[in-house]
Amino acid sequence: MPERELRLCALYPDLMSIYADRGNVAVLARRCAWRGIGLRVTAVGLGEALDPDAHDLFYLGGGQDRDQRLCALDLVETKGDALRAAAARGALVLGICGGFQLLGHEYELGDERLPGLGLVDARTVREDGPRLIGNVAIEVDLGTGPRVLAGFENHGGRTYLGPGEQPLGRVLRGHGNNGRDGGEGVRQGRVLGTYLHGPLLPKNTWFADWLIATALGLGELADLEDRLEDAAHASARHAAGL
Repeated sequence: MPERELRLCALYPDLMSIYADRGNVAVLARRCAWRGIGLRVTAVGLGEALDPDAHDLFYLGGGQDRDQRLCALDLVETKGDALRAAAARGALVLGICGGFQLLGHEYELGDERLPGLGLVDARTVREDGPRLIGNVAIEVDLGTGPRVLAGFENHGGRTYLGPGEQPLGRVLRGHGNNGRDGGEGVRQGRVLGTYLHGPLLPKNTWFADWLIATALGLGELADLEDRLEDAAHASARHAAGL
């Protein structure tokens, strides 16, 4: 039995996992296994209750608008209190694209408003204009100096952060939250959101390691042989024009 175990809650993996975002979970599994860290993945779907104390990391991927509607209502009615309690005690929460949008107050689609969790002060609006699509790179600082996250974005909604919120990173290439203010994603304590697909973690294994270490309260993780992963990251940065 591993001495340590990362407890991962995957929310709606059957509905919120476009762009192969389930690859993010696969990367966490392998990088834990290579270090002798256990990984317990619990899938929680529509109508299922959520234990706020049973998981170290809560993961919510992206989905089509139809599926996002279903998950938005279920999040608020069935899981909202538990997720807010988990975030309050210091659990990590990571939302990707549609999952990021649902971390805020609402997603406005014309006359329709999808409710959000309100974990961060943000709102998303489907505005007139083209979708924000393409390779993207952002500069982030998670406490160890500036690093680059590279990925792919494809979203029709524009997300606007409240005056007290900080983006996850600064856009180097691409559109970011809304194509205007230069910010991408959000970070409030251990609640993080981003539009970066790709999937995100196969292209940025250093970020996967940060998630593992932070969720488990570890200062550092043992180094791995990352030549292939570094090559993938370099390729992603090249595609983003860096």
